[in-house]
Amino acid sequence: MEQWKNKIAVVTGASAGIGAAIAVDLVKAGMITIGLARRVERVDALKKNLPENLQGNLHAVKCDVSKEDDIVRVFEWIETKFKGIDVLINNAGIVRQTELINKDNSNAIHEVINTNVLGLVFCTREAYKSMEKHGRNSHVVHINSIVGHNIIRNLQMPSTSIYAPSKYAVTAITEIHRQEFIRSKHHIKVTSVSPGAVKTEIVPEDYLEKFGEFPLLQPEDVSQSVLHVLGTPPHVQIHELIIKPVGETF
Repeated sequence: MEQWKNKIAVVTGASAGIGAAIAVDLVKAGMITIGLARRVERVDALKKNLPENLQGNLHAVKCDVSKEDDIVRVFEWIETKFKGIDVLINNAGIVRQTELINKDNSNAIHEVINTNVLGLVFCTREAYKSMEKHGRNSHVVHINSIVGHNIIRNLQMPSTSIYAPSKYAVTAITEIHRQEFIRSKHHIKVTSVSPGAVKTEIVPEDYLEKFGEFPLLQPEDVSQSVLHVLGTPPHVQIHELIIKPVGETF
């Protein structure tokens, strides 16, 4: 991570779970980190987990990545304030109970696609403007999911039918970004990190109570994998990293 000391990182969905863990670990690794979230006060609260001399390197900024105008505004402010973006972690993601054949689920389906797919696309587009302008080595990391590679379904559990397609889209977008970055002639890496089940707010407690305990990763496990990906030498790109808790059966 030495190559990223004092460089600028942006983390979406930084208020809790994987995003919060990544934001804290990037600051500890020496990066100036901007945590984007709707619940911006929770990003500010993360500073207490940091050594006092590093607390000023975590900046909380309110942003709803499901809204393109919000993304454009915030990334323009970041470019002006911090003079460049070196690392983007597209972590923001939501799950909604949805059935594709249920007409009452239209709003929920739009919410998932707008956040998990379009939010990721537009955040990357805006970060790329900065990366292109400054011409520094850069890295984009998409927090994906194992369901972006394999549809896992227990018919007894509530349906989240649009979530897997949204993550399959991230898998495809990662390859498209890789090709576009090559054509751009700029040294920008892109990586998809696909965790199995992680103990976050996305996994409701009543799931565990109703369907039994199953192995879970911790947010910090995913964060350490992100640091590993970022720490590769300039000529190495990890395209896809799948992480599972030991004993996961799907």
